[in-house]
Amino acid sequence: MRSLLFTIAAVTLTAGPAAAQDKKIVVRWFGQSYFQVVSTAGTRIVFDPHAITSYPRAVVSADLVLISHPHQDHNQIDVIENKERAKVLVGVKQMGRKQEWNVVDEKFKDVTVRSVPLFHDKSQGMERGKNSAFVLEIDGLKFVHLGDLGHELTDGQLRALGPVDVLFIPVGGTYTINGSDAKKVVEQLKPKRYIFPMHYGTKDFDDLVGPDEFLDEQKNVQQIKTNEVQIDPSAKPDKPIIVIMGWKKPE
Repeated sequence: MRSLLFTIAAVTLTAGPAAAQDKKIVVRWFGQSYFQVVSTAGTRIVFDPHAITSYPRAVVSADLVLISHPHQDHNQIDVIENKERAKVLVGVKQMGRKQEWNVVDEKFKDVTVRSVPLFHDKSQGMERGKNSAFVLEIDGLKFVHLGDLGHELTDGQLRALGPVDVLFIPVGGTYTINGSDAKKVVEQLKPKRYIFPMHYGTKDFDDLVGPDEFLDEQKNVQQIKTNEVQIDPSAKPDKPIIVIMGWKKPE
């Protein structure tokens, strides 16, 4: 992948472990669409865990595990250290060859979570099946994880998703929307604070293209060397900040 120029765009997003008194939301990325988000109260939410061998095997703890769809790079519960005790919610149920969306709408500890039905392709699931987004309210912010979104959003889907503060969006193409389409979806959703690109190729995993197409001509990009950042729930950047995360864990 060609090199990218990054603009450091915010002082409210910081790398490294969060001190308890700081009251920051912690976001960790483990490649593809696999994230761990920790609320200020300590609730650990994991999205779309995988066990892809190209990446360092990331075994994490979770209170809540959210799986957007039943593909093997999104539903590997075995990487959850305390999987017997964690609550697992799936956005799509696989029943033989048939898939059905699973309605999620509940409160879990200090977090509310609901699902929004989407598709994995531009043919209403005829190619790659169904997909779900998860919408969470964490410390007063609306987090939206789009799973393996394969299309632009309809007016009904936009209404269902609602306002967005923090967006996790695939940009790598091939199995999801590409960088150009991801820009269109961002324009549709208009996230207010942060954008985390996901499901793209890296130096360790080149099955997908990198984030260059999505980042092209973007001004508000912040590169983080580690795989962990902190979000101040009270911070309100002038423009949404696109966060590109690295692989090194904070020391």
